Amino acid sequence: MKLLGVIGGPEIIVILLIVLVLFGGKKIPELMKGLGKGVKEYKKAMNGIEEEMNNITEETPEQETQGDAR
Repeated sequence: MKLLGVIGGPEIIVILLIVLVLFGGKKIPELMKGLGKGVKEYKKAMNGIEEEMNNITEETPEQETQGDAR
């Protein structure tokens, strides 16, 4: 966590310049597109898990009340 305090604006610019030199200007949009798709899929999966958890918690009280009635 201490490393995050060391990385600032100038360091990020240097990293971006290195990426530009390594991959070239034509490859960067493709990389960003792939990264965007990955983030979108991650968010979609997280929302799906959250919905499943909500459904499970909504079903649990109903099952408990049915069990108490017996």
